[in-house]
Amino acid sequence: MADPNVLNPHPPEFERFLYASVGEDRNGYIVTVLSTLARLGLDPWKETAELVMLGRDGARARLGTLLSGFRDVPALASDYGRIARDLSQLLPEGPTSGAPQRTASKLDDGRPATSGAIWAVLAIIFILFQILMVGGSGSGE
Repeated sequence: MADPNVLNPHPPEFERFLYASVGEDRNGYIVTVLSTLARLGLDPWKETAELVMLGRDGARARLGTLLSGFRDVPALASDYGRIARDLSQLLPEGPTSGAPQRTASKLDDGRPATSGAIWAVLAIIFILFQILMVGGSGSGE
């Protein structure tokens, strides 16, 4: 059976944190944690996973450091500590145990498993493409 998270491979537990507001930018637009991390040149989901692994106190300290250097939201200049504390409370507790693991599955002998259904569909598409290109004519004329 196909993985239900194939279209959204990111842990859903991170959404509450990533879509939380850090404040308004100079143009009056709400800036989310996701946008903040991306503007800082970080992968938001990877950074969130690392924050979860740090625990609440470590995450709060790391967020404070990140937010203190973010200049797009003027209110962060003086209030980044409180915002980092509030945002750290939105992180899931510990490693995301409720989410399915996002690593490649392995067979019992340690080799990576591949989805046979995907390969079968690709083979059928390839064969149909070849039939359409040749035109199904076997006489060669």
